[in-house]
Amino acid sequence: MPTQIPLTEILQRLQDESRPFPARYLHHFSDLTPEDLHAVLDIWPRISVQRKLTFLEDLEDLAETDTLVSFEDLARALLTDQEAGVRTRAIRLLWECEDPHLIPVYLNLLKNDESEETRAAAASALGIFIYRGEIEELEPRLWHQVEDALLEAATQATSPLVRRRALEALGTSSRDEVPALIEAAYHRSEPEWIASALFAMGKSCDTRWEKQVLSQLHNPNLDIRHEAIRAAGELGLGSARRSLLDQLEDEEDLDIRHEIIWALSKIGGPGIREKFDEMLDAEMDDEEAEFLEDALDNLFFTEDMASFAMFDFEIDDEDSAKKKTRHSSS
Repeated sequence: MPTQIPLTEILQRLQDESRPFPARYLHHFSDLTPEDLHAVLDIWPRISVQRKLTFLEDLEDLAETDTLVSFEDLARALLTDQEAGVRTRAIRLLWECEDPHLIPVYLNLLKNDESEETRAAAASALGIFIYRGEIEELEPRLWHQVEDALLEAATQATSPLVRRRALEALGTSSRDEVPALIEAAYHRSEPEWIASALFAMGKSCDTRWEKQVLSQLHNPNLDIRHEAIRAAGELGLGSARRSLLDQLEDEEDLDIRHEIIWALSKIGGPGIREKFDEMLDAEMDDEEAEFLEDALDNLFFTEDMASFAMFDFEIDDEDSAKKKTRHSSS
């Protein structure tokens, strides 16, 4: 059994800026006890800003690859840090957190923080509460409070970045005002606004955006194309299947290639499983092979859900037919 490294030793290494902080120590900041959190915050002022930012970025990278770690306790404590970069990265560490107690904190940051970057991050973080409200897992009062704040930010914020992030966060909202905001953003000339509109379209679960998404799948601007591919996957657009499969043949940009593969895994349908199997058989890189295996798992999930929905639809049809028969014979 490996020897447990004392937190005091780890914190000494964090303060020693003559050497990089060892990645193997990052796990020790997950699920901190109140005493350990106090110890971290006690030495925090003695660390340079750049060291703090690098450390928090490393925690964020780890959280993206290891679902068993949680840095929520540390992140919550840093939401009021005097450095804007620290506050912003703390929000990112809380990206998946659905605790409604964070809502007033985020709303305050969105409205009052001096940093554009932090305000934009707060807007993005509020998006998860829009979704929770839509699926009736959030108190309506809080849900509408978040919607109102994001609508105000999307239309009135002085920062274009904050307006765009607020629009993206509103993607899952069923409020009547939202489609017009997305449409207006899509028709702007700036590529970043088109990308944000496509992001919101993908979150909307609304196939009204099919034409717009399909038209951007080959856009030479990588950000726009990236968001269009993602939106096609999020919306499950079968009409994008052939185009995306064709793009896989020659695509050299790894990020775009991954986005295409993942979108196809969410769309499902003819030819996709065969293509993934073919690519997996030819893949020599372990990380790429692992990504393809994850995509295949997601494809199986997509196909299972489609089968379940079809079965459910058939049962509904049968029930409806029986009801009509009973009604006509009565």
